[in-house]
Amino acid sequence: MVGEQDWFDDTLGACPIMAILRGYSTRDTLALAHRAWDLGINLVEIPIQTDAALETLAAVAAAGRDRGAVTGAGTVLRPEQVIDARDAGVAFTVSPGFDPDVVNASHAAGLPSLPGVATATDVQLALRHGLHWLKAFPAAVLGEGWFTAMRGPFPQIRYVATGGIASDNADRFLNAGAAAVAIGSALEHPAQLDRLAAIIAARVGPEPRITDV
Repeated sequence: MVGEQDWFDDTLGACPIMAILRGYSTRDTLALAHRAWDLGINLVEIPIQTDAALETLAAVAAAGRDRGAVTGAGTVLRPEQVIDARDAGVAFTVSPGFDPDVVNASHAAGLPSLPGVATATDVQLALRHGLHWLKAFPAAVLGEGWFTAMRGPFPQIRYVATGGIASDNADRFLNAGAAAVAIGSALEHPAQLDRLAAIIAARVGPEPRITDV
């Protein structure tokens, strides 16, 4: 089984923010990916709901390798999508919910899996499959209190808060107990970039230099 705990500890430990880039052209996705990398966000997720998204995924994965950054495939709903993602050069998979078949296919392909959970039942099932990093989705609906409450029965689980996260609430979710947050449209807005940079600087080190792409 792929060592998700160590892998996600290493990657998200370097910066507790992941970028999600959904529905953009390949050109715009690459520009936003470079913006994320310039900020120090090393993990970028590209949801693969269309054939065009798979092409974009491959382009971003190649660009990321050149910069030492990591690209994952998101919205992976079926085992066969895992193979498409692996062939595109990704390093991990993400799903909106917990599906053992997708998790097992990811393990078989040598890819750490980050499935979504929203209930204690989901978390227990994930634990039975040896998972310790999970995507809490949709985080804005679950609320910050969800993360605090889940610490009691599941202290070993680390959550990536996803869904409705932006620069104005990311710190609150991290302070409530999320190990990391996933940011999407915030990367489009220059006004939010400085706030994201400040969050990263406060948690992992000096503020990076943001460059125009």
